[in-house]
Amino acid sequence: MSHHNSAGAWAKRYHLASRTAIERILRPYDVGSTQWYVLHQLVHNGPTAQRDFPKLLQIEKPALSDVVSALVRKGFVDQSPDPKDQRQRILSLTGDGRKLWQKLPDPIAIILATAFEGVDEGTLDLVVSVLRTATERLNNRIIEGTDT
Repeated sequence: MSHHNSAGAWAKRYHLASRTAIERILRPYDVGSTQWYVLHQLVHNGPTAQRDFPKLLQIEKPALSDVVSALVRKGFVDQSPDPKDQRQRILSLTGDGRKLWQKLPDPIAIILATAFEGVDEGTLDLVVSVLRTATERLNNRIIEGTDT
């Protein structure tokens, strides 16, 4: 099988197409995909320590700082000192952030409905299982420091 037609190649293409779709769906609201994920976390889980986001979103701290700064500047997120550790920051949704969230379409729901329309649940379960296993194996290999 050609590397260009492998499961990994198609997973990457799906990821890139999904990312592009999310950006297009959110562009009219001046919200990027990572900003949307931060808002999603705050809406569904409440105030969250900023230090938790790099692992949650799998992004680097400097990239997160830019995203948080933009959300604070736009007035959608508040950044306050953690009462337990003044050096850390807690992020929470502002009133304007809640209003924005009510207007935002759910790009993930739109993408899933579009991409997997007509695909039966058993097939989707298999796809998820295969990709989860592959991802876990790669992550474990990275953690172990093994490259063969």
